[in-house]
Amino acid sequence: MDTLRTQWNEGRDTLGVWLANPSTITAEMAARVGFDYVCIDNQHGVNDYQQTVAMAQAITLGGGTPIARVPWNEPGIIGKMLDGGIEGIIVPMVNSAAECEAVVRAGRYVPMGARSFGPVVAGMRRTNHYEWSTDGIALIPMIETVEAIANLDDILAVPGIDAIYVGPADLSITLGLPPGNNDGKAAFDDALATIVKGCQNAGIVPGIHATAALVERRLEQGFRMITVTSDMLAMRSSLVADLNTARGAKPADGKSGAMY
Repeated sequence: MDTLRTQWNEGRDTLGVWLANPSTITAEMAARVGFDYVCIDNQHGVNDYQQTVAMAQAITLGGGTPIARVPWNEPGIIGKMLDGGIEGIIVPMVNSAAECEAVVRAGRYVPMGARSFGPVVAGMRRTNHYEWSTDGIALIPMIETVEAIANLDDILAVPGIDAIYVGPADLSITLGLPPGNNDGKAAFDDALATIVKGCQNAGIVPGIHATAALVERRLEQGFRMITVTSDMLAMRSSLVADLNTARGAKPADGKSGAMY
């Protein structure tokens, strides 16, 4: 599987899946479906570091590109994620250029950053990890507050970032709206348009958390990194649909049907 940066450099739009549940089986399955990236969520998901490393192995086995959202903008965990084989880092709540610079310091080697060298797992997969990481690792700060939008141009001007990722729930809350996607609300639509335009002007990939039903709209808006679904959402939706179907299905003669 190509890295995210390879796909973006070739002008491709990328569709991904989000994993909140700590399961290597789910991770491998998600990769084999064919998503352009598989993100392991360490902020709101219930994954920890060791589970993330194992899930990244499963994603690699399945032919996918493993990325992760870290719990916070903290250099220790960002470095460990990259050493453990993660190829893209999404960092929540980046609200200023200074906070974005901290992301780059943690995720890039000298001279651009200050990442400590020791890719114990990542180095097994690429013996040239040091050279490869310059163009291979994707650093993706999250824009999810009105403060971040006010500082958007300064954030996008920080060297070393590849994309930004919009968190619609937190962005909506700071706009005075309920958490989630609020398409049709002027404040929300204007915020997304501002973010996309800023990214396009800066040559940065705009990304966003979405749903399958919203993908066409988000592509039309200019987003190029779009999360289509999550493991928990997909599983719950399928379970609810199957249960509703089962409860609504009755044998023609009104008697219970046999289960084979």
